Amino acid sequence: MSNPWQRLTFQLFLFVVLPLTTLVIVLLLGSLTLHEQAMRMLVGERNARAARAAAAAITEQLNHRTQTLHSLALYAQTGDISPILAEADWLTADFEGGVALFNRQGDFLAATPNVAFDATPLLAQLTTQTPVIFSVPFTNTNASQVLLAVRADTYIAVGAFTPATLAERGLAEAFGTASATFVAVIAADNQPLYTLGPLPTDSDLAHHTGVLEAQHGESGVTYLPVAGDEHVVAYAPIAPVGWALIIEEPWAMVDNPLLSRTQIAPLLLIPLLVFALVVIGFGLRQIVQPLNTLEKQAQALAWGDYTALTAPIGGIAEIQRLQAELRRMAEKVQSAQQNLRGYLNAITAGQEEERRRLARELHDGTVQALVALDQRLQLAQRATPAAAEKLGELRQMTTTLLEEVRRIIRALRPIYLEDLGLLAALETLARELEQTATIPANLRVTFTQTGTPRRLTPAQEMALYRIAQEALTNSTRYAQARTVQVTAAFSERVFTLQVQDDGVGFNAPVRVSDLVQAGHYGLMGMHERAELIGARLVIDSAPNNGTRIEVKLPLGE
Repeated sequence: MSNPWQRLTFQLFLFVVLPLTTLVIVLLLGSLTLHEQAMRMLVGERNARAARAAAAAITEQLNHRTQTLHSLALYAQTGDISPILAEADWLTADFEGGVALFNRQGDFLAATPNVAFDATPLLAQLTTQTPVIFSVPFTNTNASQVLLAVRADTYIAVGAFTPATLAERGLAEAFGTASATFVAVIAADNQPLYTLGPLPTDSDLAHHTGVLEAQHGESGVTYLPVAGDEHVVAYAPIAPVGWALIIEEPWAMVDNPLLSRTQIAPLLLIPLLVFALVVIGFGLRQIVQPLNTLEKQAQALAWGDYTALTAPIGGIAEIQRLQAELRRMAEKVQSAQQNLRGYLNAITAGQEEERRRLARELHDGTVQALVALDQRLQLAQRATPAAAEKLGELRQMTTTLLEEVRRIIRALRPIYLEDLGLLAALETLARELEQTATIPANLRVTFTQTGTPRRLTPAQEMALYRIAQEALTNSTRYAQARTVQVTAAFSERVFTLQVQDDGVGFNAPVRVSDLVQAGHYGLMGMHERAELIGARLVIDSAPNNGTRIEVKLPLGE
């Protein structure tokens, strides 16, 4: 007779343990599949973010080079720039093929010593609507290079840079030299500009997955079956030049350690089920949450907050390294912007000094000559009554010309700003604009001040005056405004300058970098002047809804 305990053990195993074990195995295998899919998506999202971040870094490098050439062309208007180009080592760091300067007709003016390119075909493509042009890649001094031409008023600056060097600065440190990761930058004509790591799939990069989509301005991620494995391909556009950035790697390389541990789940059963739950919790806490936090920090960085990446986010080492690389890229971009801002500050100071010099020369020379001419005409008018009428007309023309020259002097060197301060200068500027404006004929410009006035530093007053001057010029020249309100408000810690009109308005760019792309160079200059004095510029405008330009300057103790 069998032992009742044996029968009970068998029944428990048959009807309780075996079904529960089977259920646990099914659940664990199901969780393994779900985990695999989740990691597959996480790796895809990570690579997509990395591709967009790397494309943004390269775009920023291109914008930096564009701004450098634009500033160089503007600076050329102030005098002979040949000595500066002859010893411009700071330019050759970004433009390995050299920099050349041309006038609007395409005549060569000056260049760095290492120039060895022909910019004639590119100069013919520059127009007022297309002031910035990138060429297709070409071979120059045994290297593939790209020409960048920037037109600013009467001068054109052209520079040749090596796209492989530019891409390497933004990609080599970010992605390293891991053999499983492939990174490539493809030009608009399907010419490979830069590759990192071995090509894991098709050797024809022109038809590689994601290239066409990125060249059309799309970004995303896709998965490719490759020899029994699956690769994740992330792509992103480099918008200013129509290039494509491709990142490809076998996504399982990231997840293999976790998969190998969870494959013994059927043997460990319940203990491993608990372990799987721990792993999922670990993934949520160490991967998903840090990635979401990193995404928010990257969004803040895109808006110009360079301190957003300083807060630790935790997570796995790969995510921390990605944050560290993004932080280093942000520091490089911030450093480049600070260098450019210092360069612009020097250019702005030079422009103001040149304006003061011209104002002095006009006042000491031209104005005095016109006054003397008027006096002689007055004497001649008295001496020759027969020609009194004609001489009176000449005196009237001389008086009108004298007033126009004095108006130009006041625009070049606002004497009210130096003698009476910013508020008096702004009020005079508004009154003169209302009196001299011809379009529209009934323009009304009002000036209002609130708070307790105080003098600012000369640099701050000059920058705020130039911003108001540019804003008023835009209101009358482009906005077709009929009323313009200029407001200066002093509070305890902030000075606010506001220029608001009822003109036609426009679609205000979302980011500061969009100002140049939209052709708003005057607004970009206002933004740069505001940043140079530590102020914040706000542009609020919409079609048929007027425009509001506001500058907020923090005041010291």
